[in-house]
Amino acid sequence: MIPLKDDVPSQTWPVVNLLLIGLNAAFFTLELAMGDQLQGFLTQAAVIPALYTHAPHHHVAGGMVHIFLASLAPGLGFRILLSMFLHGGWAHILGNMLYLWIFGDNVEDRMGHLRYLVFYLLCGFGASYFHIWAEPTSRMPSIGASGAIAGVLGAYVTLYPRARVITLIPLGIFFPLVQVPAVFFLGIWFLQQFLAGALSLAAPTAETGGVAWWAHIGGFAMGFLLVGIFQKPQRRPPSRDTWWEVA
Repeated sequence: MIPLKDDVPSQTWPVVNLLLIGLNAAFFTLELAMGDQLQGFLTQAAVIPALYTHAPHHHVAGGMVHIFLASLAPGLGFRILLSMFLHGGWAHILGNMLYLWIFGDNVEDRMGHLRYLVFYLLCGFGASYFHIWAEPTSRMPSIGASGAIAGVLGAYVTLYPRARVITLIPLGIFFPLVQVPAVFFLGIWFLQQFLAGALSLAAPTAETGGVAWWAHIGGFAMGFLLVGIFQKPQRRPPSRDTWWEVA
């Protein structure tokens, strides 16, 4: 399923969301310009779990504390921040930016600009912590905005469970457009991440496609838990009756 748009109009200009999309695009342009130097740069800029922990990852609380303390080191903390704006190819960045474009503006609308920025970055850091915890000995570089965007999705499904997502469904040579409830669309998305993440714990990274599934899971969980803190209590979503008029 490929999301194209939702039916929730934003009441404010999504300045931060557009800025985040622009930054991701700018960094990707720089990656393209690096040529043969790109691989060396990613080795220095990406999140590599083995750099952060030697603690047993089956102990969730202790492992997370160890990872958090390790991330306070300037170089290691900066890796997490920088990795949120780097991508591994056109499909990677286009997919991520599509989701951010569709769902991020409404979350920013409900939180306000500064709150949304802090929320986004916290979800990105939390997503990296989950990924490091799940694969503590991995030396495979991890990059991408997926974890932070997963946090946006977790917030969106909490704030707009009755929204509908206009979705393209590839069926062979047919590509029908359907309106899917957001709670169903994002619920299926999360279930896919969770099942793949569970499989990745028992299978080598190469066999699961090298995707940081637990970053997605952790980011979504962070967004789901933090949205109540970051949303503006005085703001309310527009009534369901008006959503279709502006879509």
